[in-house]
Order: sequence, then C-alpha cells, then structure tokens
Amino acid sequence: MTRDDTRAGVDSRVVETDRLETHVLEAGDPDGPSVVFLHGNVSSSRFFEDTLVDLPATYHGIAPDMRGYGDSETKPVDATNGLGDFAGDLRAVLTALEIDGPVTLVGWSIGGGVAMRYAIDHPDVVDALVLVNPVSPYGFGGTKDVEGTPCFDDYAGSGGGIGNDEFVSALADRVRDPSGEASPRKILRTYYVDPTHEFDPDREESYLTGMLDTVTGDENYPGSAIESENWPGVAPGDTGVNNAVSPKYCTLDEIADVEDHEKPPVLWIRGDSDQIVSNESMFDLGTLGRMGQVPGWPGEDVFPPQPMVDQTRAVLDTYADRGGEYEEVVFGNTGHTPHVEVPGDFMDRLVEFLE
Repeated sequence: MTRDDTRAGVDSRVVETDRLETHVLEAGDPDGPSVVFLHGNVSSSRFFEDTLVDLPATYHGIAPDMRGYGDSETKPVDATNGLGDFAGDLRAVLTALEIDGPVTLVGWSIGGGVAMRYAIDHPDVVDALVLVNPVSPYGFGGTKDVEGTPCFDDYAGSGGGIGNDEFVSALADRVRDPSGEASPRKILRTYYVDPTHEFDPDREESYLTGMLDTVTGDENYPGSAIESENWPGVAPGDTGVNNAVSPKYCTLDEIADVEDHEKPPVLWIRGDSDQIVSNESMFDLGTLGRMGQVPGWPGEDVFPPQPMVDQTRAVLDTYADRGGEYEEVVFGNTGHTPHVEVPGDFMDRLVEFLE
C-alpha cells in the first residue's frame, strides 16, 4: 500500500516485480542520476525520508522497503543465501523502474550489507557505494578477529536465536509505550542514536512506525534457531533476517575480489558512539557475556566481542590494496544513524562524494 503521510516532495508507490510487491519512496528528477537508499534491520524507508527531502533535486532518490519491512510485501528470507534475497529484490525493483544505468547505493546497517552484496553480484551497474554504519563483511555475531574466524564451527552465538524475546514481542504487538528496557521506543532512543540526541516528536513517531512495521517470526525477524552444544546453546537456523547476517551465510568480504576495473569507490560513514555496529556492540553476545549479562560466557579467548569496525576496515584495506579506493568518515557524538542525527553533515559528505 502507498503512504499518504510522506513529507512534501516525497512520493510513495508500490512497484510490482516478478519477486514481490515493493513499496518505494522517491524524490527528485526521475531522469537524474539514481541514488538508492537501503535501510537497516527493524526499520524501513521512513528512516531515509528526510534524506530524500534534502537530496539535491537533480538526483533521483529511491528508498525501497525490503521484504518483510515497511509497506512492502512479506515473503520468507532464505538465510542460506545470505543477503541474496534482498539484493535480488533490489535488482527486480530497479529493473521494474527501468533504471538500467549505474546507480549509487547508500546502505545503512544491514542495508550496507545488501549494498555490498549487490555490488559483488552486479559490479558493472554500481557507480559508487556509501556504507553507513554497515554490518561487518563477516556478518553479525560469533566471530573473534579481523579475519572473521568463527568462535565455533556451528556459528553458535549468532543468528535468530540471539534475538531479545521481549523486544520481538513488543514489535509484534506494535507497542508504542516507552516503558521497559526492550520497548521499541526505548531501543530507538538509546541505541539507534546517541543517547543525547533529541528527536523532533513527529519524526520520532514516524521512525517508531518504521520499526513496528517489521514482520516477526522464524521466516523474517529475527529468524529460526537450532540447538547447539556450544555457548550459549543456539546456532543459526536457515530462515530469517538475523540468520542471513550470521557469519555462517554472510560472506561480504568477497567484495575485495571484484575485478579492479569494476570496483566502485566507497565512502564509509559511521558514528563514533554507535552501540549496535561497533567493536563492543551492546547487541553482541561477546560483549554482553563479558559484562556478565549472559551466563556461562566461555571467556575472551573463546568468544570475545566481535571487532565489527576493525573487520570492515580490514576488508576495505584489502579492497584498496587490490585496486579499489575508500574513505572513512567518522562523525563525533553520533550513534548508529548519522543521516538522522547529523543530517546536514551527512548530506554535505554525500553530495561531495556524488559530485
């Protein structure tokens, strides 16, 4: 379904493809260079709506809702394909929109992973990559060093089984009340942004709606799980979003292997106080175990916090060594959503890169 509450200058429509019905926000010149904004986990295109408004009108801004998010059709996520389902859906949307030339992909969080996956699969049609607090090329959870070495052979400690049940339940019940440490509004205020950030009330409600428009369950968020003999007793299943970004299936370090002449330039933007994708993520069991929040932690040698930022830098360094180029930009006092927290600085950097 289309939205009737978008900001002035932003259009909402549903694009029919051979894979699913995808809801898309658009702004700018349809004949201009295409810039595609890919949202993160437990979110939607709503998180890029202000960005679309601020994007110079000479560009064609596009922000789709991924399957199971926002106002797009719900379909199961085949985790064994990594982020391939989302990349395939994006390919179908751009084809349906008759955008066959090179595009710039702006991927935030898991959307950054989708952007990388798309660039790996279709390097000839990606003009540039902007990675905003992206998921590590080795996925989320269960790895111990910059090479992405798994803590356990079955990748225990990552995937659908490590989701917070209270948070998932609140999403399913569309709870807007801020009470409770795992309430979606509390998570939005505390972890999506630097805790000192103050939201505009109307925009906060829109972002919260974007979170609550997440389909929950074994086939979507957080995904299925299987029992494991390894700590903490669960390993990734084969369906759902969190399993798709488990290191068992997520292999984005392949981006360094793209042919030299097809490597798009990369702009890596991140906030210095990100608590979701960091070297000591508050959503990583290695961090929580070390803090005593998860019983039975096997220790630093076996299951340390995943060095997510260092892993991304190591892969991008290899990318550069093999003929690519990248720039890392860090915004101070900024959390997981620089485009929301420091929109002016974010847009300045983005436009400079685009030009």
